[in-house]
Amino acid sequence: MHEYFLGRCIELAKKGGAEVAPNPMVGAALVHDGEIIGEGYHQKFGEAHAEVNCINDALDKAPGKISSSTMYVSLEPCSHFGKTPPCTHLIRQYKIPNVVIGCSDSFEKVNGSGIEQLRKAGLNVITDVLKEEAVELNKRFFSFYQKRRPYITLKWAQTGDGFMASDNDERLLISNEITNRLVHKWRSEEAAIMIGANTALKDDPLLDNRYWMGRAPIKIILDPHLRLPLTLRVFKDGRMIIVNTQVESRKGICIICW
Repeated sequence: MHEYFLGRCIELAKKGGAEVAPNPMVGAALVHDGEIIGEGYHQKFGEAHAEVNCINDALDKAPGKISSSTMYVSLEPCSHFGKTPPCTHLIRQYKIPNVVIGCSDSFEKVNGSGIEQLRKAGLNVITDVLKEEAVELNKRFFSFYQKRRPYITLKWAQTGDGFMASDNDERLLISNEITNRLVHKWRSEEAAIMIGANTALKDDPLLDNRYWMGRAPIKIILDPHLRLPLTLRVFKDGRMIIVNTQVESRKGICIICW
């Protein structure tokens, strides 16, 4: 039963997508006698967390059942004041007796303290339900706080006989409409997309996610000799571009808004 409702929380969390970055995606559900009486997810960075939206939903639907329900949440509730108050305070305020959590939050200001606060307040807390799925959901978030590096997806297309490009300057189209849409979906889930100068010159890409809804990633180009002409399409849509170069006069990172 716990797995079923935690699974619903993970489904809800995914709706937040890249809109919640750099925060994690989180979903929550309030359950009373096997029935969901409220649910919510973190929708946008800086706005209400999943637990807040979940409780507000339950206040509209079944306010009298909240204090005898179980809160299911895909990630450990926050225990510190950030852009919003701690969700642990809210759970205690509404006297929710039981909390089931997918996985703990490795962010240094939480990192187990949310679970500890709830248990010290006398709540029955169960952890690590669908832990593998809950960790996978926020692999980018965990990579940053546990490994201090971004989560990187390496993408390329190649022919059945192992070719990634033609032997001349003509663009070799390997993918199709379906894979193009999938790649643009991936772009909408990431903070940034990076290519080298040769790809920029030969393919003249836009590096947007026009085939999928959501926020477009920041563009990063490795151009050590600063040789890319500003006539390329990648410079023409008004979005910020980070260019990494080794040219002595501009060595390091240039931020170009064109």
